[in-house]
Amino acid sequence: MLSVHTSPLHQPGTGDAGGMNVYIVELSKRLAELGTEVEIFTRSTASALPPLVELAPGVLVRHVTAGPYEGLIKEDLPAQLCAFTHGVLRTEAGHRPGHYDVVHSHYWLSGQVGWLAADRWGVPLVHTMHTMAKVKNASLAAGDTPEPAARVIGESQVVAAADRLIANTDEEAQQLAEHYGAHAGQLSVVHPGVNLEVFRPATATPTGPVGDALGNPAAEAARVRAIRARLGLPQDAVVLLFAGRIQPLKAPDVLVRAVAQLLDESPELRDRIVVPIVGGPSGSGLAKPEALQKLAAQLGVCDVIRFQPPVGQAELADWYRAATALVMPSYSESFGLVALEAQACGTPVVAAAVGGLPVAVRDGETGFLVRGHDPRAWARTLRRFVDHPELGARMGAAAARHARAFGWDAAARRTAELYADSIARTRAAQARGMATATAR
Repeated sequence: MLSVHTSPLHQPGTGDAGGMNVYIVELSKRLAELGTEVEIFTRSTASALPPLVELAPGVLVRHVTAGPYEGLIKEDLPAQLCAFTHGVLRTEAGHRPGHYDVVHSHYWLSGQVGWLAADRWGVPLVHTMHTMAKVKNASLAAGDTPEPAARVIGESQVVAAADRLIANTDEEAQQLAEHYGAHAGQLSVVHPGVNLEVFRPATATPTGPVGDALGNPAAEAARVRAIRARLGLPQDAVVLLFAGRIQPLKAPDVLVRAVAQLLDESPELRDRIVVPIVGGPSGSGLAKPEALQKLAAQLGVCDVIRFQPPVGQAELADWYRAATALVMPSYSESFGLVALEAQACGTPVVAAAVGGLPVAVRDGETGFLVRGHDPRAWARTLRRFVDHPELGARMGAAAARHARAFGWDAAARRTAELYADSIARTRAAQARGMATATAR
């Protein structure tokens, strides 16, 4: 696997680490459990990092030196792809011929490296876009920076070179076909999963059925009260949680504006609403890292907004459990793993009706989908949890059941099948080529 611009060892919610990191880590672990050895190549970002780290049994992370260890942003990395490719090819040269059976690249930068490596080794290139420049540019947040033409060209090249393109949803597969000319024989849809051992209702056990926990609402409520006390959240508050990278694309400002709208309409709610924002500045958000705090001050809602640094999965699960609802106003999401994680914890989701979120969230059953980014529309939807206190528990129970269908085991099995099919197709094509050359 190739993950040039972000390491699977980095904390999601910081820098460029996010859903893609979770995707690579969880998929790799499950593939290893199925008997597929995985090596993840990523760029080294510190001189003290060891060349090789065991992430899990059967999963190795290789740190490749490519450019300065620190100080490079994602936009600087195309200039380092030659050095990164050299490190990948040099590693393979130290093994017996045919050591790697398939290359799976993630994001377009990795696809550029994978394109050359797969061609050099005579193995299939499987690629997952995660996000696409043309899709992002079609739905930019106000003030956000468009993706450059170089990325559009690079993505088109990767699509043309890939033997298999794994899309998160049917919509993403359609976008690959419409915007980049991907053909049906390349495209396969595999829904991402969620770690159901970590993300589960408060009273569920890691291996027990979710129904056991949901069947005892009193015990669940008591556990949630304890979690809220530990996190310093009021017991009777409506907790509207944002979790993720703070950048215009994720639109946390829409949530802040919607809450300000709610309080303008009903000032008496000020003591009943808490909005934790768990995450750190990322991407174009790094240009103005304090912009969201300043917006909250301008709108007069600093007293209800709580900024929290990114946290590990176990603590993040508690934030989900403590929330009345998770709010995802994103302008673009290839899938929205955060939405699945929250639902697996028994928390409904209010999400923008974009990308893969309509697949992750069942509108009116496990949460609500909001069209557009008008804060007034978001305020109306969020108010439903204020006016109907029972809504969170009812939708949360449905959300937990819904999320059970998205385990990583199923995603890994389907991905392994696609690897095997891609390998077989590549070898058959090579055999036909050899037969034709011999005939000549």
